[in-house]
Amino acid sequence: MLSPVSRSVQRFACVSALARFSTCANWIDNKAVPSRGSVKFPIICPATQNVLGEAPQSTNEEMKQAVKSAKEAFQTWKNVPIQRRSRYIMRFVEKLRENTDRIAKVISAEHGKTFPDAQGDVGRGLEVAELACGIPTLQMGESVEQVADCLDMYSYRQPLGVCAGIAPFNFPAMIPLWMFPLAIATGNTFVLKPSERVPGASMIMAELLKECDLPNGVFNIIHGGREAVDFIIHDPDIKAISFVGSTTVGDHIYDNAAPTGKRVQCNMAAKNHAIMMPDAEKDKSITQLVGAFAGAAGQRCMALSAAVFVGESREWIPEIAKQAKNFRVGFGMDPKSDLGPLVSVAAKQRAERIIESASKEGARILLDGRGVKVEGYPNGNFLGPTVITGVNPSMTCYKEEIFAPVLVCLEAPTLSDAIKLCNENPYGNGSCIFTTNGNAARKFQHEIDSCNVGINVPIPVPMPAFSFTGSKRSFKGDLNFYGKRGVEFYTQCKTISASWGGNPDSAFFKAIKG
Repeated sequence: MLSPVSRSVQRFACVSALARFSTCANWIDNKAVPSRGSVKFPIICPATQNVLGEAPQSTNEEMKQAVKSAKEAFQTWKNVPIQRRSRYIMRFVEKLRENTDRIAKVISAEHGKTFPDAQGDVGRGLEVAELACGIPTLQMGESVEQVADCLDMYSYRQPLGVCAGIAPFNFPAMIPLWMFPLAIATGNTFVLKPSERVPGASMIMAELLKECDLPNGVFNIIHGGREAVDFIIHDPDIKAISFVGSTTVGDHIYDNAAPTGKRVQCNMAAKNHAIMMPDAEKDKSITQLVGAFAGAAGQRCMALSAAVFVGESREWIPEIAKQAKNFRVGFGMDPKSDLGPLVSVAAKQRAERIIESASKEGARILLDGRGVKVEGYPNGNFLGPTVITGVNPSMTCYKEEIFAPVLVCLEAPTLSDAIKLCNENPYGNGSCIFTTNGNAARKFQHEIDSCNVGINVPIPVPMPAFSFTGSKRSFKGDLNFYGKRGVEFYTQCKTISASWGGNPDSAFFKAIKG
């Protein structure tokens, strides 16, 4: 499980990020604006604890200036022809593709994820930006001719104004790309608050947008923690908020912003389940399950963190642990690493506490990833793949989202019992079933109470033409991210009834005359 790597690679990635982003500025009116804020958040390399730079807590005046810039830009940006807005996004997509590796290196340094994972982070977000290129079709309204005598009706989807995004640490490129390309393509302007732990990717994307000649004020960045979040919640000029992150923060945002009339979409915590049927293709299913719980060090909202083994499939658990044990833990830029460190010391400590609680509450730790050592990185936040068996729904390791490479294993006698167990969990982000039985698959997809569902697909993140959904405690809001629902979120529908001429003695004209 150890993954040695030359110190020259470490120095390259960390020093590269430090040199570029040692002073992280706001981005207002298409330029970097250094913050005068006294509060700073250190950007720490999770593999070394080296400080790569600092993100400021933007001052209230700076945040107001970003919104003011966006509000003023909206007055002209909303009138830019839709085909021209599409071309801006097309140019940005090409810039993003050309700079994927550059962004991925910064993500790996700041977040810790492996370089291939970081490339995928950019790539999946790029797909949503590609979708936004088709905005002339996506933003089409509807029309019906002659709904009454000489009366036509048609609708437009018009932009809202200034929109804001609050992004998490675990996907520094992908999640912002879920937000701002569609928002600005539909005619809105945008203020992004990236995670203060991993701001580098967002700063690069701001520069790329400028290189595409995006007008001043259309895209802006502020920084900070709760103070910046509360500013976004309460600023009256911000019309919509997109958020991905913890349930605690999501509840705070939705419960305070929605009553003010803001549009809000919050994707929050998860406990994603896999149901393992005994008829499934054993080897393929095991491989997929291991990759889905341990990949990206488990730090993704669609990680498979709970597996429910039906009947004889429980006999596969030792093989799952054996395969997971072969995953290499190491520095993100080491090509031999399968997973990197957790994002922070606190994240590692929390995961280890939950693993320990499982043992105290009667579960068995079949594979223990605590104490893993990576040569050359004694201070890294490393946690190896961990498999816990004998778990029941009352245990802390099942109730909490661990956000680490930890799989909790439960058992059920039948598929109906397994579905019932999954549905009783308060979260509903994603779930999947491994089976070769069509009837079982049909029953599962119909009865499961989660909204991103996979059949022999371990991480069923929808492609951009669809929408990333969620249910129960995993989502608050009415309209989901990207796809058609994303376009609806960033626009409002205006319906026009138009009459030119017509018979004044018709029932319609008599009705409107009273």
